[in-house]
Amino acid sequence: MEVYWYIESLERPQSNQMQYFVVMIDYGRRGREAIVDPEITRRDVIARVASGEYENISFIHEIAGRAVDDVTDEILAEAAVPDIPADEAALEADRLDHARDLRKHETA
Repeated sequence: MEVYWYIESLERPQSNQMQYFVVMIDYGRRGREAIVDPEITRRDVIARVASGEYENISFIHEIAGRAVDDVTDEILAEAAVPDIPADEAALEADRLDHARDLRKHETA
């Protein structure tokens, strides 16, 4: 009877499972630091990575119940700022300036 209850409890989804993230920071010779904060959400982790608060990340694990998932690549991809080459930005600004100059010198 006790064995049946145990198996049944493993099969039922737990709605109140604890979920948290572990961010492992590598300081090189000085060692590593695991940042574990049960209050931080996925959105907070992404914001901290994007802001540069978390640098030299070894891995990011999402722990939910008894499952551990490596979400390093996903979070780094979500936190990445699109890299726009300076040449493209300068070309766009030049086109806008040229269009403005043409409007200035139009005949009415």
